[in-house]
Formats: sequence, structure tokens, C-alpha cells
Amino acid sequence: MTKPEVGVAIAVALCCLSIAPSRAQDAASGKGLLQHCAKVRNDDTVRGYDPSLRDPTIKAFKTMFPDGKAEPDPSSFAAEAYYRCMNARAMVCFVGANLPCVKINTAKDNPGANAFCKKNPNEDSVPAFATGHDAAYTYKCRGGKAVVNGTTWALDKRGFARKIWTALPEH
Repeated sequence: MTKPEVGVAIAVALCCLSIAPSRAQDAASGKGLLQHCAKVRNDDTVRGYDPSLRDPTIKAFKTMFPDGKAEPDPSSFAAEAYYRCMNARAMVCFVGANLPCVKINTAKDNPGANAFCKKNPNEDSVPAFATGHDAAYTYKCRGGKAVVNGTTWALDKRGFARKIWTALPEH
């Protein structure tokens, strides 16, 4: 590989790591997750897919993607579906390209954006591979420094991207 190809390969690997949470598992999985969420109300631990939640997960997927173009594939849920608790409800997110099922990074100082701007001092847009897909802000470069110029996600009260999380149906 050439140096640019190595750089791209590293950026892609870092990108994917930043949008997929770790697979935290504990006693609060499956039906126990619903009870856990009702009891603790809020728990920002992002948990991986549990097959006992297959049917409500399919319903949630159809709610998030109502146009029917994206048909749920339960066999891919093990790699794509994540859960957490908010307001006593189990919430679900489906990770994908540019969909970070993690708490959004709200730090305005972004080392990836800073490094990108040192090499590209006057770019009007810093790409997500440099900032991380979990960054709350967009950046531009001015004089070799990263400058915030917008936001990426509307956040819920717990700091997650609102539009990619939905309540898991209880029935």
C-alpha cells in the first residue's frame, strides 16, 4: 500500500470504531432489559442485540424506516441493533454508515479536525472521517485551525442523536 492508501485505511477503521459502540452485556438484556429500564429510568450503557427482543426490534425498525425500502434483516441485528434506557423505556438504534449509536461527543476541541486543518489550512469543510462520526459539531479550517461552523445532530436529553434512536415497542 502507498502512504495515502494506508492513511485512508486507518481513517476508515477509526470511522467504523467511532460509530459502533462496544457490545456491553449484563444481566439487563432481553426481557430483563425492559424491566431494568422501567426500574432505573435512565441508563446510558449501550447494549448489543438480544434475540429475545427480535419482534419488538423488527417493529422499531419499521417505525424508523417506514417507507418500506429498507426491509429489516433480523440476521443482521446482532451487528446493527443496540439498546439503552431513557425515561423508563428501552430505546433501540441501528448502526450504519454515519449512524453513531453512541453518546455524541460534544467537545468543541476536536483533535481529528485540528490535525486535518494543519494539513489543509483553508478547507471549508472538515470531513467526518477526521472529526469522527460521533462529533456534535461540523468544522471548517481557517489559517490551519479548526473552527466550529455548525452542528451535526439534534441531541436527546441524554446526549444521543435523537433521530436515530426510537423507543422499543412494549407489545
